[in-house]
Amino acid sequence: MAAAVSVSVSGCGLLGGDDSSSSGGSGNLEKSKIKVAVMSTIDLAPLRLAQDGGYFKNEGLEVEAIEAATGQVSLTKLIGGEVDIAYASYTPFFIAMSKNTADIKLVADASSAGPKSTMLVTLPTSSVKSVSDLAGKKIGITAPNTVSDTLSKSVMKDHGVDASKVQWVPIPLPNVGTALKNGDIDAGFLTEPFITQTAKQAGTVPVVDTATGATQDFPTAGYGSLGKFVSENPKTVAAFQRAMQKATRDAADRSKIEPLLVKYAKIDQDTAALTTLLTFQSTLDPRRIQRVPDLLLQMGAIQSKIDVGPMIAAQATS
Repeated sequence: MAAAVSVSVSGCGLLGGDDSSSSGGSGNLEKSKIKVAVMSTIDLAPLRLAQDGGYFKNEGLEVEAIEAATGQVSLTKLIGGEVDIAYASYTPFFIAMSKNTADIKLVADASSAGPKSTMLVTLPTSSVKSVSDLAGKKIGITAPNTVSDTLSKSVMKDHGVDASKVQWVPIPLPNVGTALKNGDIDAGFLTEPFITQTAKQAGTVPVVDTATGATQDFPTAGYGSLGKFVSENPKTVAAFQRAMQKATRDAADRSKIEPLLVKYAKIDQDTAALTTLLTFQSTLDPRRIQRVPDLLLQMGAIQSKIDVGPMIAAQATS
């Protein structure tokens, strides 16, 4: 989501673009063509690499990317049958499970918050100089019950700041700099490439790295499906997982990722080079993902404990 992109997102970063798909043969898959709801997030870099690099095609799979404005919209498309797999931050998946809205199965991991990849920022002239100054202020987040909401509240709790007295203001990530300049908010949540981009354009400075304390290396987003689809299409799911595992490994080579940021995120090469990437993940580790619902329960976002284990689909070995 460069400045030209107007949609808000509930995940992190920016990597949208067209819905081009990789073509592949049907092989022995139950379903050789699938639709995946995506958002304009950096987390999608491995999926875009899998598309452009033919990783899906090599698995006999054709993936059509369907754009969604937020994680909740992505989840709604999944529940409504518009897509087979949905990318979103983990928060909406677990809230849906807690409300028995849908039988969610997690298919693949996507990312965790690396150092300085997610932050609360402000302007140098602001009265907000540290986390303790956030009490009672107006803070911009993408939307309630999103990863931006979760990370912001958690880091404030770590520093003894009462988040209940904060006025939370929903703002699309590309608009945070303008909102700060206009006085609509006192601080705002950003992830890359917006941290770098907004600093260049609006002169913003960090207040706190939200990937610290209880949320250090915190799982931020992944791919989910419905239990019915996973049980009826195990070979298709496994093909998707294998392609994503290979693409995620190859995404460790930054030279493969920066061109995708320029192509799909529509940011310039200099910004792409300066962007702090999240930590890309693929295979789901139940112990790691369990941190998300445990924190949501602690924060009151869900009302009862959720065991992640049964939610995780069988993981393919590449």
